[in-house]
Amino acid sequence: MTTSAGNARPLSPGKAGADDRSANRAGKDAVAAHADDAVEVLGLVASLEHQAFERLADDARQAPGPEQALAFSRQAARCVERRDRVLARIDELGGDASAAFGRFDGLLDDFDARTPASSWAERLLKTYVGYGVADDFCRLVARGLDPDSARLVAEVLDDASRTELAVRELDEACAGDDVLSSRLALWGRRLVGEALGVVQRLAQRPEVARSLDRAGTGAGAAAAAGGTQDRAAQIPAPVLNELTAEHTRRMSRLHLTA
Repeated sequence: MTTSAGNARPLSPGKAGADDRSANRAGKDAVAAHADDAVEVLGLVASLEHQAFERLADDARQAPGPEQALAFSRQAARCVERRDRVLARIDELGGDASAAFGRFDGLLDDFDARTPASSWAERLLKTYVGYGVADDFCRLVARGLDPDSARLVAEVLDDASRTELAVRELDEACAGDDVLSSRLALWGRRLVGEALGVVQRLAQRPEVARSLDRAGTGAGAAAAAGGTQDRAAQIPAPVLNELTAEHTRRMSRLHLTA
């Protein structure tokens, strides 16, 4: 016999309570996972800022004159300030800032080994274009974080001072020098290709992929499709499109062909 809706037996108090507890646990687990992902992404951003500090300090040592040496050393100091702001946010989330930071140690070693700069101009373009790809990727990933963490990453990475110096130096170097401009255009294409290799590896990290999913890029499907040798094939199409557009914008700003 079929029981009518009006005679349906109500859930027992025990069953209802168990469902509520299960929902609460699921909610808490989701919040904890979200925080863990944020810690990982913030560790990535902090590590990139630290590596930028080391790179700019080396730029200051290799600068062609005292004016550039002072300017790059000041930029290096700003990287330390930005890094420490990000590390402080990891602490606020209850994460281990040192461990999160350390997990990305050596992230750019292969990229640097494959793209040795042969001149001051190539070194500057590598800073602006090559490392800029990593910054752009972090901006995309950060969209999938909690509002406070996302806001912090945007503030850190949108600091215009981080690129203005390199752009000014490159503008002066390329002014009226078509040969140098052509050479740097080729160098820029090589840099972006190698930088996408770094992005491809990062996009496969579970915490990063989940953050990209929350940002609406469909990273999970791309990460699951591994096995291809094509770097770009493992980067979600929306991510690749935005990174490519930003690269083109940077090159156009320098009047170089992307």
